[in-house]
Amino acid sequence: MLGRMSVNRGGGSGGRLVIAVVLAVIAIAGYFMSTRNEYNPVTQENQRISMTVQQEIALGLQSTPQMEQEFGGLDPDQNLQAKVEQIGEKVVASSDAGKTEYPFAFHLLADTETVNAFALPGGQVFITRALLNLLDSEGELAGVLGHETGHVVARHSAEQMAKSKLIQGLAGAAGVGLYDPNHPQSATAAQMAALVGNMINMKYSRSDESQADTLGVRFMAQAGYDPRSMIKVMQILEKAGGGGNQPEFMSSHPNPGNRIEGIQHEIDAEFPNGVPDGLIAILTRRILEMVFA
Repeated sequence: MLGRMSVNRGGGSGGRLVIAVVLAVIAIAGYFMSTRNEYNPVTQENQRISMTVQQEIALGLQSTPQMEQEFGGLDPDQNLQAKVEQIGEKVVASSDAGKTEYPFAFHLLADTETVNAFALPGGQVFITRALLNLLDSEGELAGVLGHETGHVVARHSAEQMAKSKLIQGLAGAAGVGLYDPNHPQSATAAQMAALVGNMINMKYSRSDESQADTLGVRFMAQAGYDPRSMIKVMQILEKAGGGGNQPEFMSSHPNPGNRIEGIQHEIDAEFPNGVPDGLIAILTRRILEMVFA
């Protein structure tokens, strides 16, 4: 009997492994069949995307009313609403973001408790009144909106949707292969497989945040704003508890302190001789020289 029990367990384990392999193959095949490789001229990267630009735009527009409702609706201060729109539109129109198909729109949300800014696929960008109240300059606001604009043009939402389905499929396959009903302790291994899947997804999110910081620096500088304002934004977020108390690897966002280092590196690369005084005047002169050349 002991021998038979051992054989049954082995057979069961082998069967689970076969099923796990089949599920993994299905997940991988589904990922490549449902996505296509597209070149992003703004980020100069190839991405696997399952949505068209028009689908992203439609999804963002469809989701906008729900997002507004969750954060207390639009802020009633029309002057501040117009200011957010004006600076956001300037960042887009004066930067590489303006060369894309996305019809950007910028919204100030009434929530005075939640320090947040985010973007939906397709160009709908939001900032809460709580975050706006912490900012001290137009440059800082331009940095926040430039960062969120970066998420849109880098197509992070569409890319993340495709990746998350693949990761969930592979984590599920690993769970099937690792779990043995005759050994309840194996559930820990299955849970670890699911945790690894979540960690991989969070790694993608941290990478996206860093890329959005890089694009935000570029976009706000192209619009004539001092990119060092982005560092001040990170300092504000850090002071407001934006990094949280948990380790960075357990968070979908990089720690603000670590983001400052990356932002400074990007500023140094963009302006190797230092950020010039009167950046707007310098950029305006360059534009006039190109127009009248």
